[in-house]
Amino acid sequence: MDGRPRLSYPWGLPATASNSLVNAHPRPYYYLENFNVALEWLRDRYGELLAAEEERFMTEFARLPLRAAALVVRMIMRQGDLFRTSKLIYTEIGPPEEAAVPLIELGWLDPRPAVSFPDLCRLLRKSELWEILGLRGAARAVRKNDLIELAGVLAEAEQPLDEWWPQAPDAIYQVRIATLCDRLRLMFFGNFRQTWSEFVLADLGIFRYEKVSLEPLARAFQTRAQIERFHAIYHCRELLSAETALEEVLAAVPEPLSDTHWIEAKRAKLLFNIAQLYEKERQFPRALEIYTLSRHPEARMRAIRVLEKLERFTEALELLSQVQQAPANELEIQLAARVQPRLNRKSGITTPLRADSDSQRHDLGQGHRQSQAHGRPRSRAWADMTLDLPYPDPPMRVELAVSTHLSTPDAPVIYVENTLLNALFGLLCWDAIFAPLPGAFFHAFHTGPADLLEPDFRSRRASLFATHLAQLETGAYRQTILARFEEKSGIQSPFVAWGAITREELELALDCIPAAHLQKCFERLLADVRGNRSGLPDLIQLWRAEQRYRLIEVKGPGDRLQDNQLRWLSFCHAHQIPVCVCKVTWQGTPS
Repeated sequence: MDGRPRLSYPWGLPATASNSLVNAHPRPYYYLENFNVALEWLRDRYGELLAAEEERFMTEFARLPLRAAALVVRMIMRQGDLFRTSKLIYTEIGPPEEAAVPLIELGWLDPRPAVSFPDLCRLLRKSELWEILGLRGAARAVRKNDLIELAGVLAEAEQPLDEWWPQAPDAIYQVRIATLCDRLRLMFFGNFRQTWSEFVLADLGIFRYEKVSLEPLARAFQTRAQIERFHAIYHCRELLSAETALEEVLAAVPEPLSDTHWIEAKRAKLLFNIAQLYEKERQFPRALEIYTLSRHPEARMRAIRVLEKLERFTEALELLSQVQQAPANELEIQLAARVQPRLNRKSGITTPLRADSDSQRHDLGQGHRQSQAHGRPRSRAWADMTLDLPYPDPPMRVELAVSTHLSTPDAPVIYVENTLLNALFGLLCWDAIFAPLPGAFFHAFHTGPADLLEPDFRSRRASLFATHLAQLETGAYRQTILARFEEKSGIQSPFVAWGAITREELELALDCIPAAHLQKCFERLLADVRGNRSGLPDLIQLWRAEQRYRLIEVKGPGDRLQDNQLRWLSFCHAHQIPVCVCKVTWQGTPS
């Protein structure tokens, strides 16, 4: 915080807005109040890092008349930068043409932008497009999506709406500060995913967030160079979405920054995505070059696949050996086991080069061996069951059909998939997950820490996780989990899907699942949050009287086990966690 004086807004700000969103309704300009809070927050938090253009925007915004400020915020919070005035009707703002005058004077709105015919197809009704093209009779049966082709050379033109359509009943405005506001949004949230609408959802009470202390050292950006790199990565992602030529996108990728691991992780993912597209276009040498530059967790295995396609088998085996000696995660181990027999065969090697690390075998599950042909188990180490069920009427998910069939009053079967074990972990370790560490939380709208999927997520909180997991040995975990369930109900969490499980089901699960099994599963989650939050079995059957349970993975006709499911099944078998795979056929159909 740089201690700058607060901006003075002509319409005033609620007294509490400087610290949090205001939740009292009705407030017709709540979205404007929230946007003001964001600007003040950015100014306080990043004052010395703001560019002159950003400072000027904040100063000029504070001087706008109320309705002009409200109109521009309404537009900023919507998608795109082109808007018909007839779609900008808000009771609290009034005629948009009047509210827009100060914005046009500032150059923030263009009241007469050149628009393309594809843009018109987005903004206008089909009957209006017919009028522009002069379509009559049967020609009006053409679908809206086909009008661009029908327009011919017109489709390549760009001109103001009144030149396309002199009788137009309204106008089109273009927001010329969209890029600047995107940059401010990225600075505020510290990610590409969240939008200004988060304010609205939080203000209306739809989303609730954990309150975390935000210290100055925890801010997302420490230098202006970091802001510029982050925005450049976002710009490249937008170019990819617009199907821009890959070489143009690649030329726009910023240089790496060694002082910001989380920004470099996003840059690595961008390079990985570009390499994937080159590979899809069969430009294998270019794809290989870019995979090599990326530090994305899956980049090495993709590079091996590209080397294989280029028939550079010796290089592929060398890189595979590096993966086997120092795998990044279980997925690399699994994929390496799958590709190695094929590379050996193509290279003329008769004796497979096996990774003999005890830890690797342990991670994939003792006794679980991959087939040389496909990297899948030759024989299942876990139990299998087969059910031939009547086709459900009315239709329902196969998992629910199995749950209904297997459930008894003494041993209910619950459809949990990835929700139960994740929730138990998230509730027990809530304080560690939301610990206010530097760089973990940048604003008040985090569903979880920014470094959740980073390799050092656990190590940075090692003592906190150790304290929480120790409750599994003392027996205190049950009280902690149930207390957190009540205390934190509805607050956004990366592990807890509220509504997916009831307190009664939670208590039953705690009665039946041994603490030692929870310990093993939680340790696995922490080992690789990105890879292990999914792939868990679909169902759990619980015998309260006997204090036992079993996990059930359900596969309907034609369905097969996915890689992450195979890894969880192998893990369960290795640690004597009861699990089985239930294969379902429908009566009267071929199995």
